[in-house]
Amino acid sequence: MSKIEKINRRDFVKLFGLATGGIILGCNITTDKKAFLPQVDGTFTPNLFVQIEKNGNITLIASRSEMGQGIRTSLASAIADELEADWKYISVKQAIGHEKYGNQNTDGSRSVRTRLKPMRKMGAVAKMMLITAAAKKWNVTKTDCKAENHFIINTNTNEKIFFGDLVDEASQLEIPNEENIKLKKVADFKYIGKTLKSVDLKDFTHGTATYGIDVRIPNMKFAAIARPPVTFGTVKNFKEQKAKKVAGVENIIKLQRFKPPTGKFFGMLGGVAVIANNTWAAFQGKLALDIEWENGKNETFDSEYFKKTLTKRVQEKGKLVPGSRGNVENAFKNATKTIAATYHVPFLVHAPMEVPNATAWFQKDKIEVWAPVQDPQTARSELSHFFNIPVENITINVTFLGGAFGRKSKSDFVVEAVAISKEINAPVQVVWTREDDIQHSFYHATSAQYLKGGLDKNNLVSGWLQRVGFPSIVSSFKPLSNYASGLELNQGFTNNPYKIDNFRLENVKAEANLRIGWLRSVVHIHSAFGNNCFVDELAFAAKKDPIQFHLDLIGKDSVVTGKSKFPYDSKRMKAVLKETANMANWEKYLPKNHGLGVAIHYSFYSYVATIVEVSVTNKKVKVENIWTSIDCGLALNKDNIKNQLEGAAIFGMSLALYGKISTKNGAVQQHNFFDYQMTRMKDAPNIEINILDKMHEPPTGVGEPGVPVIAPAICNAIFNATGKRVRSLPLMDFGMV
Repeated sequence: MSKIEKINRRDFVKLFGLATGGIILGCNITTDKKAFLPQVDGTFTPNLFVQIEKNGNITLIASRSEMGQGIRTSLASAIADELEADWKYISVKQAIGHEKYGNQNTDGSRSVRTRLKPMRKMGAVAKMMLITAAAKKWNVTKTDCKAENHFIINTNTNEKIFFGDLVDEASQLEIPNEENIKLKKVADFKYIGKTLKSVDLKDFTHGTATYGIDVRIPNMKFAAIARPPVTFGTVKNFKEQKAKKVAGVENIIKLQRFKPPTGKFFGMLGGVAVIANNTWAAFQGKLALDIEWENGKNETFDSEYFKKTLTKRVQEKGKLVPGSRGNVENAFKNATKTIAATYHVPFLVHAPMEVPNATAWFQKDKIEVWAPVQDPQTARSELSHFFNIPVENITINVTFLGGAFGRKSKSDFVVEAVAISKEINAPVQVVWTREDDIQHSFYHATSAQYLKGGLDKNNLVSGWLQRVGFPSIVSSFKPLSNYASGLELNQGFTNNPYKIDNFRLENVKAEANLRIGWLRSVVHIHSAFGNNCFVDELAFAAKKDPIQFHLDLIGKDSVVTGKSKFPYDSKRMKAVLKETANMANWEKYLPKNHGLGVAIHYSFYSYVATIVEVSVTNKKVKVENIWTSIDCGLALNKDNIKNQLEGAAIFGMSLALYGKISTKNGAVQQHNFFDYQMTRMKDAPNIEINILDKMHEPPTGVGEPGVPVIAPAICNAIFNATGKRVRSLPLMDFGMV
């Protein structure tokens, strides 16, 4: 449900800290899981709002973080379309972290699907008010007026009035009743479903966009932190003499680990902080420190040994997971053929181009922070907890994020900056190095999967057994969480898109010896890799074309409703697969040592299919082409969706070819992009994106669904080209890149 109200000017200044005039509309939505107060100090509190000024400018407050996904532009387009605004008058201001905006956590590919309709309604309401004001001026009926390109037009005389010239009169009007709000028909969309220039394009292209690392405030110091090489280690002792000799170094302090309370927050790792008058001096001072570490219980953690341990566990009986059905043992007994395989995905790290950083100023009873955060409200609450400051005295200014992929939803780097600022009694900016980022992150969990399938006499899948083991994200909040949670298992395991009567899923123990977090598409990376590679193996065993085999497994058209507002529709899944097969000309003749591989996945309520063409020369794999189709319901900004899927393809390639975090004696072995590599421009394939036209369906996720299909499609293509299966990532481990 949503509610739209006018905001008076005094309350507007109070709520948003902006001087203003004109029409100010606030929308209070309750679609997010995190509830928010409907009022602050007795004042109506929106989490979305639009302002129209006398000069015609239209401003939107963006409550979600902008990290390259284009959310500021997408949501602004919804208001502009319903309002019949001229795009050049649209601007966006970033919200600070505050409960008045509802849930500001920017993850889960959910911003558009939770905010699109309220945004459209606000645009429609503003238009109705402007039309009413114009009709009164002309002494005509409202039906004699229409809005067009920032003007209200008298359809009888063709007279027109600029939006800005109507705001005084319109601002005095009452908000139309909910039942009278009429949204545009799909056929009349002007911006929605089209290609739009980013509202931030000028700042991006002129270098004037402010990212966290760009922040500068008076008297600011700079800090670099030497953190324990082993997760949750501590400082035994350290020598600071050499570090103090570095020009620019002003102070060196020891930081304790902040251990988060069960079920909340992220804390900080602790270590030794070097404070200087510039970033470079802080970095050099950190390198000059001589520290003896107490490594703690994680010192013996070896990722290769853990991989073997997980492999053994998934090949033995595990805990039954709800959602299993039928009797797989009987299915296997009666099968004409059974196939089994084990798949591995290593630990992965986000490695956004802008490393974690935060600027903080601790001032007695208040805290102010400037940082590239995905979840400013959690950061705010966490600071209140650790520093005993009332949450209302804590301000989080959200900057642009130079990439994030889930890493910047954790606020440990913000806590560090505040802790140092408090200690030195001055504002400070903490900047992580690339090595810090790769060696001290919240990692995407490693996983092992054992799959066994049975084929009946008609070469149809009669039974499916899948055992999975991976350290749970819950372990970062609750100690001894050694089994995957139901929420994680619902990301492609319990809800895979295939209709199989006898289906059994089991979960095995997997301890966490690193900090585990969510990375772009989260557990869908594991599930899509295992599901799609195994279906390809089953298709080969059945001597069937993989596309047709997928279609047979998806089964007849059906809709699974459940409790979701976005029911799963098998017809839509089949449609993206067929469209992609047509794009790639699936049955075409391929040169020698070339192969095609296919993968499908349903995630964040979107349907995605990808086909990859690879060539293999001297055992080296080159990705030649990627074709991806998506059904994400109403496509708000097609150019942005294309950008997201192209980015997902490169992101997925990087994971498949190079992505691996390994540990020895508890410490992460990778350091920088030379040993945690990314796909380079010279290796970028041709990428073709197809967005299915489903403008009458509600919008679903875009930022993440394109990632999970890439790795399995590449591995299936390698088999098609060479006859050799790749069941473990990355390809680099096998000398294939």
